[in-house]
Amino acid sequence: MSAPIRSVAILTVESLTVRFGGLVALNALDFDLRAGEFVGLIGPNGSGKTTFFNALTGIYAPAAGSVTLSETDITGLRPQRIYDAGITRTFQRLRLASTLSVFDNLMIGNHRNLDQSLMTNIFARRRLHQQIMEDIEKSRVLLEQFSAPLASRLFDPVSQLPMIDRRRVEVCRALISKPKILLLDEPSAGMTHEETRALMDDLLASREQMPGLAIVLIEHEMGVIERVTDRCVVLNYGQKIAEGSYRDVADDSRVRAAYLGED
Repeated sequence: MSAPIRSVAILTVESLTVRFGGLVALNALDFDLRAGEFVGLIGPNGSGKTTFFNALTGIYAPAAGSVTLSETDITGLRPQRIYDAGITRTFQRLRLASTLSVFDNLMIGNHRNLDQSLMTNIFARRRLHQQIMEDIEKSRVLLEQFSAPLASRLFDPVSQLPMIDRRRVEVCRALISKPKILLLDEPSAGMTHEETRALMDDLLASREQMPGLAIVLIEHEMGVIERVTDRCVVLNYGQKIAEGSYRDVADDSRVRAAYLGED
């Protein structure tokens, strides 16, 4: 089921710290990620999971620590630079442009690969048309990995889609630029258990087409974490309290106390 895991870390996070005034939201976090690995990031609300994503993607500037992607220091870079380096994400609350088509939303995620120069748009119309046709085909192929019916609605407004297809579009928007790392922030939010299972099936199947893609998943549904991840990292109050297989962390007394509410 899982994609093969390679031994070399493509992402290395060392002592990453994020502060908001006197509040330490992320406290000297160490984290690594290998190509092709699917890691679950879990912990109670307020434990620092989304803060970690925001620090990785340049939304928050870290107070201390470092982030290295494929041997390049990306600590504190702006979101656009981090996107260019190969890290993309989704959000717990959908960030789609609902009045635009599925294709338009995917192109928002593909903008670094678009030739938007004035010369091309005015004088090289044939090349521009060819690029658009190639982007349409690329979009269809990617959507078909998740849902063939969705691929047939490429030019429908996102507002006309059911929730699961909107989630699929958001994931595909993050994938179309062919990132090295995909960060998923609670993709099951707003969906039924059946829809969540279908989306996870899509993600697992897509790994066959993108074997080097590394995924980090924030999720409160422990059944999802157990089913799809290779490894889990558990946060509490901004600190890592456990790491290992799902079974290892589920049996950890510190995790039960912090996450499941046991003494």
